[in-house]
Amino acid sequence: MNSRALAVIEFRASLGHVARQAASQLGREAILALAPSDAPELIMHELERVAELARAIRRAADLTVPEVPDAREALRRLKTAGSVLDPAELYALGILLASARTLRSKLRVFASDLPRLADLIDQLHENRRWEDAIARAIGPDGTVLDTASPELARLRLQIQSLKLSIVRRLEDYLRTVPPEWVVPDASVSIRDGRYVIPIRREGRRAVGGIIHGESQSGNTLFVEPPPALDLMNELSDMEAAEAREVHRILRELSDGLRPAEPELAASLDALVTFDSLYGRARYSLEVDGHVPTLLPAGTPSYTVVAGRHPLLLAGGGRVVPFDLRLEPDERAVVVSGPNTGGKSVLLKAIGLISALTQSGVVPPLGPGSQLPIFTEIFADIGDEQSVARSLSTFSAHLSNLKEIVERAGPTSLVLVDEIGTGTDPAEGGALAAAIIVELARRGSMTVVTSHLGALKRLAGPGTRIVNVSLQFDPDRIEPTYVLLKGRPGRSYGLAIARRLGFPAQVVAEAEAHRPVGEAEVEELLGALERKEKEAAQLLDSLAAQREKLDRLEHELNARETEVQRRETALKQEGRRQARGFLLAARVELEAAIAEVRQAVHASDVEEMARRARRRLEDAIQAQAAGASEESGARSGMGSAAFVRPGERVRIAAGGAKGTMVEYRDGRAVVETAGIRVDVPVSELAPLGEPEALPHARGRRGGTPAAAAPAGESERARGGWSGPPASASPEVDLRGLRVDDVEQVLARAIDDAVLADLPSLRIIHGMGTGALRERVRELLGVESRIRSFRPGRHGEGGAGVTVVEL
Repeated sequence: MNSRALAVIEFRASLGHVARQAASQLGREAILALAPSDAPELIMHELERVAELARAIRRAADLTVPEVPDAREALRRLKTAGSVLDPAELYALGILLASARTLRSKLRVFASDLPRLADLIDQLHENRRWEDAIARAIGPDGTVLDTASPELARLRLQIQSLKLSIVRRLEDYLRTVPPEWVVPDASVSIRDGRYVIPIRREGRRAVGGIIHGESQSGNTLFVEPPPALDLMNELSDMEAAEAREVHRILRELSDGLRPAEPELAASLDALVTFDSLYGRARYSLEVDGHVPTLLPAGTPSYTVVAGRHPLLLAGGGRVVPFDLRLEPDERAVVVSGPNTGGKSVLLKAIGLISALTQSGVVPPLGPGSQLPIFTEIFADIGDEQSVARSLSTFSAHLSNLKEIVERAGPTSLVLVDEIGTGTDPAEGGALAAAIIVELARRGSMTVVTSHLGALKRLAGPGTRIVNVSLQFDPDRIEPTYVLLKGRPGRSYGLAIARRLGFPAQVVAEAEAHRPVGEAEVEELLGALERKEKEAAQLLDSLAAQREKLDRLEHELNARETEVQRRETALKQEGRRQARGFLLAARVELEAAIAEVRQAVHASDVEEMARRARRRLEDAIQAQAAGASEESGARSGMGSAAFVRPGERVRIAAGGAKGTMVEYRDGRAVVETAGIRVDVPVSELAPLGEPEALPHARGRRGGTPAAAAPAGESERARGGWSGPPASASPEVDLRGLRVDDVEQVLARAIDDAVLADLPSLRIIHGMGTGALRERVRELLGVESRIRSFRPGRHGEGGAGVTVVEL
C-alpha cells in the first residue's frame, strides 16, 4: 500500500486513537503496527473477530485483558543455552504464565460467544509448577525472596544475626574511645559495605583498624576498628554464600523454563493478539462502528452509510455523518462547494474508512455499508513543496498526479484535493478534466474536490462521473457538512467576501466580471438550493405531523384497551354483587318459608318452597356462569342475527331468558318476565325451541295455578311479572308526611324505569316547602335520574318537579 498516501490521510494518527483502547504497551504497539491488506479472507477474519469480541464485551463487563508483561528480552535470552536470567526477567515470565492461565480460563468460559478466538486457547499454555516456583522465589520488586529455598532463608537469618552482633560490638567499642577522639552524636554506619565508626583524625593511630573514608572537611575518619575485623570477615563469607545460593536458584529456574521457551513465546503472542483485538473492539464500541460488507477488488459499487472522520470523532466535537452511494456506472466523484465546507475532511474520511477496514479495524460506519477492497490507495492532499528538488506546489501536485495516472487501475482508490489549481484556471481545468475522464474510463474509484466550473460540467450520462456537493447555509454563510449527491455546489466566494465586509462597489465589480454562463449556473444552483431547503422543511413538518398522529393513535388504542378493561371489570363486579344479593335473598327466603310453615298446610308449603328454591337456584347459577357465558355469547352472537321473532333467547348480561319480539334499528326487543327490553343483538344467544311452561301444583284445595283468580298476582303464584302494564307518568305526594315520601317516591321511580318511561311528574304542592325540599333531596342522590327541574307554566309551576329518567 502507498505509504505516502497513508501518511497524507493521517492513517497512523488514526491508529493511535485506536491503540489507546489497548490495555498494555505491547497491545498498543501491535495496533500501531497494523497495515492495510488486500487479502479478503484475512480482512474479514480480523473484522469478525473484533465484532465478536465487541459483542462479548458489551454483555460481560468482566471480560478484560490480564497483565501483559514485556517478556521479549527474557525469552530472547532464554534461547541461549546456559544463560541465567536475572530476577526481573524471571518475574516477567512468571506474570506471563499467570496471565496465560487466566486468559485461557476466561476464553473457555466465553467459548460459545467467541468461536473465532478458539485458536488463542491453543496458544495459551499453563505450567503451574514453574509459575508457583517463580512466585515463591521472586518478588514484584525483582528481589529473590527468602522463600526461594530453605538454605537461602537460613543464610539470611544468620547474616542478619551477625550484623546485629557487629553493630552491638562497635557500639560497645565506641563507648571505650576517649571523648576527645569521638565525634559528637557518633554512631555506627556503613561505608563500602563495611561497618565503621566515626573518630577524629588525631585519634587515628590510637584506634587503629582500616579507614573506609573521611568527611568532606577531612577532620572525621570512618574506621573499621580491629575488634570488628574478624566478624566482618565472617560476614563477607556468609554474604558470598548467600550470593552463590541466589545464583543457584536463578540458574535452576532458568534451566527449568528453557525447554518451555516456544510455549512461553506462543503465550505472549496470544496475549498481545488478544489485547490488540480487545483495543479494536473497544474502539468500535466507542465510535458505534459496524462491520461493512466487503466486496471483491474491482467491484464497481461503493456504499458508505453514516460515515465519520475518525480523527474528528477523537476530537470530541460535533461530527456530521455522511452517506455516499455509487452505482456501478459511477466511478469518479467531483466534490464542489465553498472553502471550509469540509471537502478535504471528506476525502480523508473516505481514505481512512477503507484503510482502517483493510487493517482489521472496524471504522466509524453505520450498518449497511459496502466497501470494495482496494489494492492501492493514492492521495494528493495539501501542499508539498520541495526546495531540495526545486519543486513548486503546482509541480509537486503534477508529480503526484503523474504517478497516479501511471499506476492507478480498477482496484485503486484515488483521492485528489483541489485538482487543477496552482496554475492558469483554463489550463489547470483542462488538465484536471482529462485526468478525471481517464481515471473514470479505467474504472478507478476516484474522488476529487474542485472549485473549477469546467469540472462541475463533466458529469452526465455515460461519463461515469457524478457531482457531489457539501451543503452550505446561504443565510448564515456557514457550512452544514451535509453531503448531497447529484448536483455541484456553489463556491460562495463573493457571498463570503460580502459577509466579511468587502466594499460593496468591489463586490459589485467582481460580479460584473463573472462570465455570463458561470453566473447563470450559480443563480440556478442558488434557486435549486432554496427549493431543496423548502422541501426539507416541508418534509420535516410532515414527519412531525406523522409522529404526532402516530402518538395520538397509540394513545387512542391505549384508551380503548383501558375502557374495555374497565367495562369487563365492571361487569364482573356486577355479577359478583348480584350473586351476593341472590345468596342473601336465599337466606331470607328460607326464613320466610319457615314462618309460613307454621301457619299454612305443610303439603302446600313444601311445594311452594321447592318452586321458590328452584327459581332462586336458577338465578344463582345464571350469575355464577355469567363470566364464561359472556365470551360464548359474544362468539355466538353471529347466530343471534338468525333468531326469528317468537324464539327463545338468553340475554348475556345477567343471564335472563326471554322471547324475541322484533328487530328495531339494529337492536332486538326481547320480552322477559313481562317486560320488553331493548338490547343489542350482540348480547343475545339463541336457546332453540320455546320452553314448556311448568304447571304448578294446586294450592290448598288442589286448585291448579292456572285457575287462580285473575286478580291474583304472579308473585302470589311463585313468579314475578314485572311492573304494572300501565305505569303512571306522574305521582301525587300531596297529603303525605315527609317521612312517608321516600317509600312512595322510590316505588314510583322503580315503576317508571321498568316501564321505560322517559320522564316522571312529581306533584308535591307548594305549602311550607318541606315536602318539595325532601323530594329534591332524594332525587339528588338517585343514580337513575338524569336531571330534574321545577315545573314550567302550564306544568304546575313550583308545586311540581319534573324528572328525566
